[in-house]
Amino acid sequence: MTSSEPDPHKQPLTDTPLAADGRHRATVRTFTPRWRMSPRVEGLMERLLPRYAVPTTPLDPVAVFGRDVPVVLEIGSGYGESAVAYAREHPEHGVIAAEVHVPGVAAMMDKAEREGLGNLRTFRGDAIEYLLQCVGPDQLEAVHLFFPDPWPKARHAKRRFVQQDTIDMVLERLRPGGHLLVATDHAGYAEHVRDQLARHPGVSVVEGERPAWRPTAGFEDKGTAAGREIHEFRVTASA
Repeated sequence: MTSSEPDPHKQPLTDTPLAADGRHRATVRTFTPRWRMSPRVEGLMERLLPRYAVPTTPLDPVAVFGRDVPVVLEIGSGYGESAVAYAREHPEHGVIAAEVHVPGVAAMMDKAEREGLGNLRTFRGDAIEYLLQCVGPDQLEAVHLFFPDPWPKARHAKRRFVQQDTIDMVLERLRPGGHLLVATDHAGYAEHVRDQLARHPGVSVVEGERPAWRPTAGFEDKGTAAGREIHEFRVTASA
């Protein structure tokens, strides 16, 4: 599939409105949509997406999970290792994994089905769109952002997910006491996150706490093998 072809697995949303100041970052892509489709991936998407996809309507935990549970959103879930692990270790929570990469979504749904996880769902698309159009104030228990694209070139820094207005957006949707977790193995991205959080007047930040439930598979293992430090941020709203 080329970038010019419509993606049959994209969950459509209406056009994203701008904020009053015209600066909502839903107009700035924070990911690069590249992948190759295989017959196996196509088959998994066609069979499992109807079961695991969240509706693109205002978030209702009962409608999505069949019960009123605290909801955790993972932004950029990759192949689903962290989302699956969290869902397994926290059966009392509902997990929504937002990811644009179709093979990753397919792999995650396959893992969830094999493990019989009933508390994991996916949004196949841009997490910012889902946050803006489907998630209301105080609806999320936590937001996870693990090893996002670092966009290392200076001219691409605007594409990094962590910015002042995306911090605003996440904080507004977290319940009181909720938190944002960020992890990266890219020193430049870590410094960018540190700077953005320091500039934001409404957050408290703890660095260096790695969640015990998160597996090391994927980018963390690659970063560690390459000798890079894993930077961890836990962000909450200031009291």
